[in-house]
Amino acid sequence: MAAPAQNKDRQFLAVIGDEDTVTGLLLAGVGHVTAPPDSQKNFLVVDSKTENSAIEAAFDRFTTERKDIAILLINQHIAERIRHRVETYTAAFPAVLEIPSKDHPYDPEKDSVLKRVRRLFGE
Repeated sequence: MAAPAQNKDRQFLAVIGDEDTVTGLLLAGVGHVTAPPDSQKNFLVVDSKTENSAIEAAFDRFTTERKDIAILLINQHIAERIRHRVETYTAAFPAVLEIPSKDHPYDPEKDSVLKRVRRLFGE
């Protein structure tokens, strides 16, 4: 089945994560910066000093403003900081995937996608 024309330009991944996760994905070739004058990056490095408002702004930018993002990868422990945003996001594109980090293991009970699947199947 062919993808709708509105999604044909979605060709990049975006990352919101800790330094190790973002660095690893950038080394794998995920990084992209848009053309000047705005020069927007497709990643955000989050540490303990990063405000939740900055994380929410990046999440909104990657999910609503940027039409070239197909998948948003976010560390699960960071998604917990903006859980209300992640839980209410329902669009198909970009897909939001919660991933583990080196210091924080993956917990399937917290994953918003798995919660939706369980509700769909009546579990």
